[in-house]
Amino acid sequence: MPGATSSTQKANPMLSLARDFELETSNMEVPSPNHWATPKVDDQKISDTIWAPTMVHTRQRSRMIDCLNKFQGSVKAQLSESKKHAESIKGEIIIQHTHAKSGLAKPIRIQLYSLNDSSTGKGKLSQEVHLNHGKRIHNKLNGNTCIKYELTFEADRDFGFPGAFVIWNQHKDKFFLQSLSLQVEFKQMVHFECNSWIYPNHLMQKERIFFSNTCYLPSQTPNGLLQLRKQELETLRGDGTAGRIREWHRAYDYDFYNDLSDPQRGERPILGENVKGIMFKIDSCIPPDERFSPQKQSEFVKKVIQATLHFVVSQGGSVSREETNQFKSFNEIKELFSGKKSQGVEEWMIKKLEAHLPKEILKGIGQGIKDYTTKFPMPQLFAGNELAWKDDEEFGRQMLAGINATVIQCLQAFPPKSKNGIWSSIRRSHIEHNLDGLTLQEAMNQWRIFILDHHNYLMPFLGKINKNDVCAYASRTLLFLKDDATLKPLAIELSLPGLSPGTEIHRVFRPGGNGSEATLWQFAKAHVGVNDSGYHQLISHWLKTHAVVEPFIIATRRQLSVMHPIHRLLNPHFKDTMHINALARSTVLKGGGIIEKTLYSGEVSMELSSSLYKEWRFDEQSLPGDLLKRGMAFHNPDCLAGVQLLFEDYPYGTDGLEIWVATKRWVNDYCLHFYKDDNSLRSDHEIQEWWSEIKKIGHGDKCNETWWYPMTTLSDLVEALTTLIWISSGLHASVNFGQYEYVGHPLNCPIKCQNFIPMEGTKEFAEFLHDPDKFFLKMLPNRSEITLYMALLEVLSAPTSDEVYLGQQRSPNWIDDVWVKQRFEQFAEELNEVDKRIVERNADPKLKNRQGPSNIPYKLLRPAVSNVKSCQGITSIEIPNSISM
Repeated sequence: MPGATSSTQKANPMLSLARDFELETSNMEVPSPNHWATPKVDDQKISDTIWAPTMVHTRQRSRMIDCLNKFQGSVKAQLSESKKHAESIKGEIIIQHTHAKSGLAKPIRIQLYSLNDSSTGKGKLSQEVHLNHGKRIHNKLNGNTCIKYELTFEADRDFGFPGAFVIWNQHKDKFFLQSLSLQVEFKQMVHFECNSWIYPNHLMQKERIFFSNTCYLPSQTPNGLLQLRKQELETLRGDGTAGRIREWHRAYDYDFYNDLSDPQRGERPILGENVKGIMFKIDSCIPPDERFSPQKQSEFVKKVIQATLHFVVSQGGSVSREETNQFKSFNEIKELFSGKKSQGVEEWMIKKLEAHLPKEILKGIGQGIKDYTTKFPMPQLFAGNELAWKDDEEFGRQMLAGINATVIQCLQAFPPKSKNGIWSSIRRSHIEHNLDGLTLQEAMNQWRIFILDHHNYLMPFLGKINKNDVCAYASRTLLFLKDDATLKPLAIELSLPGLSPGTEIHRVFRPGGNGSEATLWQFAKAHVGVNDSGYHQLISHWLKTHAVVEPFIIATRRQLSVMHPIHRLLNPHFKDTMHINALARSTVLKGGGIIEKTLYSGEVSMELSSSLYKEWRFDEQSLPGDLLKRGMAFHNPDCLAGVQLLFEDYPYGTDGLEIWVATKRWVNDYCLHFYKDDNSLRSDHEIQEWWSEIKKIGHGDKCNETWWYPMTTLSDLVEALTTLIWISSGLHASVNFGQYEYVGHPLNCPIKCQNFIPMEGTKEFAEFLHDPDKFFLKMLPNRSEITLYMALLEVLSAPTSDEVYLGQQRSPNWIDDVWVKQRFEQFAEELNEVDKRIVERNADPKLKNRQGPSNIPYKLLRPAVSNVKSCQGITSIEIPNSISM
């Protein structure tokens, strides 16, 4: 990963993100043929009886399998026997990508393990096969190509049923293994979903093992897989030996987040052990199973290049002189999204890309550079109403239906009070005239006063932040819930640390009026937007989704076998998270990275995020728990999820609760399918060790907290899993995929301010009165900072074509259990019904927060399962399964 930008070389952060990749051929996933799903068995003796040919007469076995087939469904399979009574198991392996120009061929060896035990303590082995005569197969849907190899394995008559396979890569190149499908006796089919990079054996120094898609609790593992299950987990845990981590290393381990600078030189605070604001532990490398697929890798690089081109073009002539400038008019901001292409900029841009990007990336994009879209796409917020950013109703609506709708709270006491005991300076007289005829006490009693609070957490950091040519306040915004369920801003309080320790300086702004008073109110809203954009990116987005989930992923890989049903359930929700997190740490979040160059919090950004982790609680990350904590809902056993929203027209809360309920039903039924009762959960040593590692190591700073679920009942497991899936899917979708739509225009939610609001009687106030627009534009970040952040949001806001969405699976053969697959189809159908209701709500004129003055329907939580790949781009509406962007 690239280091911090040298002071002698002005590196483009977006180019450094692209440079982290090699451009590889885009490929596809080919749906594997339908295969037989193993019936659920609670006793391994049943499995051994069915599949051990030496124990049951062939004709009896055939009748038994035929019966199971009628129960399980029709499949295609093939059995052939040689003259020497050996079984031939046919199959096909699909490789999505390879660097090898001459193909893989014989250097790749594969061998099968059976479920039946052998004298070695592992399953019986088939003979080895080699890859030969691969055939390219084309996917018409996405235009990608894979290579399919047909295989025939020879095995003894008593081999039994395949349960695993090992693969040796003796080629010099790595390749991406998608799947293996086997045709076995009695018209059965076994499928192995792999989706992993296979590195050469001279690097790995051992074979790779993959298990079939049949799930087993530890106590139900077939004898032939017991040792292999244990051996694979030991490999993934590693031996704890310190040393350089290489890309082919498969072991998962933990480390502290300490890479903002060189801690030995004392340049930056260490966000690690025994330091204030301890950060959770994270993995320091990307194991092969966590890396992007070739298809996503290629698309991601192209997205980065496209955003980089937009960033470069937006600089105009200044970029070639390596300087930045302020916007001099609102029209200049508008021109970011339209205008003519500059030939001079194009020529400079090509030379600049040649200096920064590998030849592999530049190859084939020469014409693309000449044909690029020259300007940033217009955010929907402004396409619908270019003045919506000024509207107070839209200002309040975005707290309920924007990208940071998880922060607003119902005010519990007036006036607000700081943690250090200092009262807010907002008085009853500031707001009571604006409560639609209610007294303040009546409004409080009716739960109609709300607060957007960016005060307490920010005050301790303002001294550091404002030393770096930034002018930031800590803000409180009070709002009133009107009869039509829209939020009316009442007052904004902007605060700074006082001259004496423990004191604060407050200024209160109110809406209404004309002239300078109305303009100062707009300035105050801009400063609130600065606070909100920083909190959104550092806390709501990075900390509460990307960062907190990573320890769960590591613990899952280390403690739960891929055969474990809970591993199978969670796996789709972990897709690409570790890879995107590593990219974020190496380019976006690092010292001198994009966040520090653009957000108002600058070098304090990760210290601020780390500090707020101290307040994080896993039990409050469930959607019902979060709504209750913020006072946006109250307990009601007759309502969805046992909670009732204070008012219906809260799009994030209403849509989210429906998704939460459908997800929890699915998770509950899935768990009950595999666990008979609470005792079977308590006796599952893998699940207990998994939960213990999450608490004691993954989130070790929280190990002594009493709010962790004890994991002694199935309800504990269901609640924990539903919460984890919600964070990875719905919550992340709500805070990520609308970023460009809402923050892509610098006037709606500024990322920093470079001037404080002027005080009356000062020189700055006179400048403000002379030309308010000019003063406002000087308050905004410069062109380079704004457009760099826009380029980042453009990359983050659009999923790639290989995305898998909530209610979908990567393959139709993701699990060998017919009942589970049928139940999952019901879950997908429930989500489709949720989507229909969301569309109806968005069209209801009585629900004003659904669109508002901006005319943007709330679609961040639309689970459009049936519209697979229908909306690629920055306005896509599906909810990805995982934190993959």
